[in-house]
Amino acid sequence: MNKYICSHKLRNKSLVVQEKASFILNRIVSARLALIFGSALGTVFMCMPHAYAEITGGLTSSTQQKESTDNSVLPVIRLKAENNEVYAGGQIASSSNIGFLGNKKFMETPFNTVSYTEKYVADRQAKDITDVIAATDPSVFTNGASGAWSENYYIRGFASNTNDMSMNGLFGITPFYRTSPEMFERVEVLKGPSALLNGMPPAGSVGGTVNLVTKRAGEDPLARLTTTYMSDSQFGGHIDVGRRFGENKEFGVRFNGVYRDGEGAVNHQDKKTEQFALGLDWRGEKARISVDAYDAEDRIDGQTRGISLNLDKYPNVGILKPPKADTLLNPDWGFVETKDKGAMIRGEYDINDNVMAYANYGQSNTKYKYNGTISSEIKNNQGDFKTTLAQLAFETDKKSADVGLKGNFTTGSIGHQWVVNMTYYKHKQDDYGRRKSGEWDTNIYNPVWGANIPMNTPFLFHSTLETSSYGLADTLSFVHDRVQLTLGARYQTVKPTSSTNTQAQYSKSATTPAAALLIKATDKVSVYANYIEGLTKGDQAPITADNRGTILPPQKTKQTELGVKFDQGSFAHTFAVFEIKKPNSYLENNYFSANGEQRNRGIEWSFFGSPIENVRLMGGMSYIKPELTKTQRGESNGHIAQGVPKTQAKLGAEWDTQVSQGILTLSGNATAVSKQYINQSNTLHVPGRTLLDVGARYSTKISNHPVTFRATINNLTNKAYWGMPQLSDLVLGAPRTYMLSASYDF
Repeated sequence: MNKYICSHKLRNKSLVVQEKASFILNRIVSARLALIFGSALGTVFMCMPHAYAEITGGLTSSTQQKESTDNSVLPVIRLKAENNEVYAGGQIASSSNIGFLGNKKFMETPFNTVSYTEKYVADRQAKDITDVIAATDPSVFTNGASGAWSENYYIRGFASNTNDMSMNGLFGITPFYRTSPEMFERVEVLKGPSALLNGMPPAGSVGGTVNLVTKRAGEDPLARLTTTYMSDSQFGGHIDVGRRFGENKEFGVRFNGVYRDGEGAVNHQDKKTEQFALGLDWRGEKARISVDAYDAEDRIDGQTRGISLNLDKYPNVGILKPPKADTLLNPDWGFVETKDKGAMIRGEYDINDNVMAYANYGQSNTKYKYNGTISSEIKNNQGDFKTTLAQLAFETDKKSADVGLKGNFTTGSIGHQWVVNMTYYKHKQDDYGRRKSGEWDTNIYNPVWGANIPMNTPFLFHSTLETSSYGLADTLSFVHDRVQLTLGARYQTVKPTSSTNTQAQYSKSATTPAAALLIKATDKVSVYANYIEGLTKGDQAPITADNRGTILPPQKTKQTELGVKFDQGSFAHTFAVFEIKKPNSYLENNYFSANGEQRNRGIEWSFFGSPIENVRLMGGMSYIKPELTKTQRGESNGHIAQGVPKTQAKLGAEWDTQVSQGILTLSGNATAVSKQYINQSNTLHVPGRTLLDVGARYSTKISNHPVTFRATINNLTNKAYWGMPQLSDLVLGAPRTYMLSASYDF
């Protein structure tokens, strides 16, 4: 057991732990009250004269839709009965949401996707979305830092922004920087640009997008309490309750409440998470409606920001040996706090057997505060570094909507599945803060920090971003659906504004086409190819540029991909090769322009499922060459982009063995990544690393109630390593971390 569990530090916290346990119980009582409130609200919904649709891509074991083999039946209706299907072991769902194309089964999707189930999330004891998507997917990379101000991950070699996560296909509703996954039944990853499928991601992610599907009440009642522990002294609880009401169980209520608090594995770093989410749905013969709402808070005291190398100022400094893995390299009195609220409603109506109309609308609000390191510079090879302190805050309001029609028809022997839609997104943000509130010198091997600096955040500026789009697509089916060709395009308009510079206000439009071909060679083999363009808002010129404040026009990203999928029924593989080209911006002759380009070429192999009985495997290998092809004066042409490893290999394995009165599952996870360059000239890099995780869980029944005990050790060898965060050069990866949980269905 971790030495800190037995240390005087934990013993001195015994009274605090008792207070936390009492607080958690109070939260659980509040959760039950919220469930009662949700039930009462449900009665009101059941009396409404109009009916709408449940979330497309949500849990659909409860959906009672007639199936038909006739080509006139809408694919979205036919797939309702299939959404609950999972591969052997229950870790991966057999279908994913592909934007406005709807849910598609794995073998009928002409893109590389993966859809993690709530069972997988629970068994991993995941605390955020990165824990879910980066564990076994070789296309996803994370720096491994603990307690950063934001989640941090790359998809296909490009940094993805947490603001580009969608909830039930709608942008702008999820929490801003970090999302605890307990309120979701599926976590879906679509690799590659997605402007056609979802509209432009607001923050401009191009390597892929993540869609979070909210939980729905199942046919059987659910009441589950999970208690959690994470080293060094973080305790928490999660309650998950679901019920269906009505003569035909047409109305459903699902409530999730989460509370965690305490010191994590990094010294002097405390983490607190609160989340309360309510999902309501009603289903009729032709119409369905769903509502989701949540309130979340994420706070870290002693957050991780990272440190940097300034080679112009300190040219002789190299990559230093990392300190102990549990070292906090930023002020222990600093904090980052994010409070999020969001709600959305979705409706569907079957106009006839061939046409369905749908509409989504959502809003969210974020309040953010940050006090601590804004930048740090290592001054010498002994590890001395200077920290610049700052205070930042902002408040953001977001609105998002999506309306459309889906249908099908035939022309001779050719089937058509068509869709048209319109999307709208707008956010308003007010920023506050001080860019510099102080400085402090210390050493990475023995960091000592001065007194806390009180918050003082005057108003800085106001900004907005507004996007709208019109999209259409048609999937043509030939040879009894064995050949499917999807053609589509989206017309997108982007309107950013900023109170700091009138040049930052404009309205620009662009059209992003896509084409995808899927051939089902056999019942077990599908070959696919796609060309799809992404769209991102242009970068803003820095204050030092002659055209400072200017926001460049929207930039297009282009992907070409060829892949093969092999499905043995319980075990599946995907092989893919791809190329993504993304414009880059840089300063030349003191003028900021979008004349640069990064080209990522890669090969991926991923697998999941159960190759033999009682054994599950997930993982794969990838090789990505993230090459800078156009740079300032051509000085870095051919160099590798910063922060991205060329190769990754991952393997997650589970083995079930029957023991007395239950099933014991042993698990392990291995991740190996190559070196990552931390400067554009490729003269400095952090070495590659191999990390090992081990775990076990025991599933049984107590008084005829299902119970599951879980134990996991992440970074088993307590390896200290450097990663590269988004806003600096070096960050320490998370140390060895113990996690325990017990789930009880009552």
